Order: sequence, then C-alpha cells, then structure tokens
Amino acid sequence: MTTMQGTVIAAHGRHYLVQAGQEKWQCVTRGKKSDVAVGDHVDVKQTSDNQGVIEAIVERETLLYRSDQYRSKLLAANVDQLFIVVATEPSFTDDLVSRALVAAEAAGVQAHLILNKIDVSENLARTRERVALYARLGYPVHEVSAQEQPDQTRDTLTPLLQGHRTILIGQSGMGKSSIINLIVPDADIAVREISAALDTGKHTTTFTRLYQIDEKTAIIDSPGFQEFGLYHLTEGMLERAFPEFRPRLGGCKFYNCHHVSEPDCAIRLAVETGDIHPMRHALYLQLLHESSQKLY
Repeated sequence: MTTMQGTVIAAHGRHYLVQAGQEKWQCVTRGKKSDVAVGDHVDVKQTSDNQGVIEAIVERETLLYRSDQYRSKLLAANVDQLFIVVATEPSFTDDLVSRALVAAEAAGVQAHLILNKIDVSENLARTRERVALYARLGYPVHEVSAQEQPDQTRDTLTPLLQGHRTILIGQSGMGKSSIINLIVPDADIAVREISAALDTGKHTTTFTRLYQIDEKTAIIDSPGFQEFGLYHLTEGMLERAFPEFRPRLGGCKFYNCHHVSEPDCAIRLAVETGDIHPMRHALYLQLLHESSQKLY
C-alpha cells in the first residue's frame, strides 16, 4: 500500500478527513492517539480504497488550542491568522474574546476582530465601545454585516484572508456560518460531504473543517463554544501574551514579580494609572490561578 502526504481538512473524535491532491482519505490514527489537528500536514499509509492510517505529523509552524484542568482541545495547526467573530446581537463575552487573544499571542498567530451585524443599530454604539478596548491594544477591528451587506462583507474580508491560513472562532450566533458561506462557494455542499465521510450525520456543525481557497489561502471554521481554557500556559507565557504588559516587564522592583500583590510592581502601577485596563489585569490573575491548577 502507498504512503502519501496530505492535509487534515476535518476532524471528529479520532476520525479525520485528509486531502491529498484531488483525493480525500478517511483516516484514523495508530492506537488511541488523538493529537492530530485540522490543518496538520500528515503522512498517510493507505489501508484500502480512500482509507488510511496517519503515520506521522509533519512539524507544525503553529498550534492553537485550549485546555482545562484535565486535557487539551486542539483547534487548528499551521494557521497564521485568527478571526474572532463578535456581533451586536447576541451579546458576546469579553472573557472569551480576551482568552482567544491571549491564545493567539502565545501561539504566534495574528488576531483580528470581526464585528458582525452592524445593521443592528440600537446596539452598535455600545458594541463599538466594547471592541474599542481591543483596538487600543493594537488588534484590528473590521465592521461587517454578512446578511444585510454581503458584497461589502466579502470585499472587506477577502483581501485580509488572501495568502493566509485563517481560523474563525466565536460564540454561537455571531454569524460565522454566514461569513463562511460568503467567502467559500458551495460551503454547504462541502459540509455535507465531510459529514458523510466522517459519519457524523448530514447536519452536524460540531466539527472543525478547513476550506482551501487557493494554493496559499485557507479558511478554517470551528464550532461555536462558550469557554476558552488556557491551563497549559505558564506564568512566563501568560505575562508575554498581554501586549500592554510587555513594555513594562522587567520594570518591577522584584525580578520574579508575579504582578499579584508585590510592592512597586510596574504592571499594577499601570493598572492604577489607567494605562492597563483593570479587566485585563483581572483576566491575567485568573489565568495565573488556572495555570496552577493543571492536573496533566
């Protein structure tokens, strides 16, 4: 049987769909390993028609994932861009947005916020005020209305996607599916094909999948989720994942300052003077606590 290299375009449990050229292969891993992510480049050994075993994962450029006390949940490999989709309605949670930004910083992935449903004018001013916090930190914010202004939305997002491997994340109801359908022709057909191949039922949206737009451009859609644990990040990784912290690191009285309650802490001083938002420092303290609770 032949061995070939392909890209994982969908994952459900320990079942994977791998694209190699024009062919798609239904694959499993050896044993009980499930450390394969959508976007991974893998070596596949054929076992029968259109079926194979993943023998090896090619070294990754990036890996984006979330974790709780007990285990990690891989989101995507080899992405260089993250789109966090928020909307005027339903309301989004700042906690999830902030955690996604920290994950992106830690993984070396460029993050953008996509503010969808700007046609809902009664909520627009308040929502703009909320996303302005992230814009001030240097994260680009792009305003769209996927359903009401599809052409403008496509014109806004397509140049940002070109030449990148981008993952979209967001809570349910933010409009990720509408955006995907604008960017990817026949996305619904592709989802049905993938669902059948992974045996997950015709209408499931609970798996992550990759759409290859052209040779250098891909977009990954992920299921909506409400929590974004980052238990895997160490204290050093955490403090560097807050861009507003970085210029002040090394400026504390104590070289091993945790930025919790130590005297003459440069980070806490910046919170007191309004240069660092209290919500961001509170998130850092929460993530620091979670990091100490990890059980794996």
